[in-house]
Amino acid sequence: MIALWMASTDAGATSRGVTAKAERSNLARPSGDVWVYAENLGEQVKVNIYKSDGSFNDAALAQLDDLFRCVRSGEVRAVRPQLYEHLSRIYDHFGGRRIDLISGFRFVDRSSSRHYHASAMDIRVRGVSLRAQYAYAATLDTGDMGLGFYPTSNFIHVDFRAPGEPSYRWVDRSGNKRSTTKRSHTQPARKYTS
Repeated sequence: MIALWMASTDAGATSRGVTAKAERSNLARPSGDVWVYAENLGEQVKVNIYKSDGSFNDAALAQLDDLFRCVRSGEVRAVRPQLYEHLSRIYDHFGGRRIDLISGFRFVDRSSSRHYHASAMDIRVRGVSLRAQYAYAATLDTGDMGLGFYPTSNFIHVDFRAPGEPSYRWVDRSGNKRSTTKRSHTQPARKYTS
């Protein structure tokens, strides 16, 4: 059973993008530290997504992109960096506990999926209740986020919606079901730099 609902904001539809940008700037900047273990790959990465000057560290993003790769096809794509910032905020909030990645980019998923567009992640934080993870992730929503609660599969889903789409929430108790439809490419992966 899947329960769906849309989150609303005080802003009207015409100013939603502007409001989201303004509100995002009010989110505390994360430390940039991330420790992620990809369950399906048996690999982990511990990096800081920022350079000392505060810009994104492309080498760290490339390592995370590789970890977020499609498990079934091996395809790697450039994941939206703001998703990694949310990952860092979650890591910071829960005291530096390792985050388990259930699913990141999915090359063989349907094109309507935010996973397919490299802007979604299914995660769980070690030693933290699923409800606490979901509740904290909901505080990160600035009007353009999808948030799913998967109690049967024991993870939360966090994504950035397509431009113009409002925030969206759902609960899925059905367990794991996968699509095998292959679609076209998204943005190519970043290259490792030294």
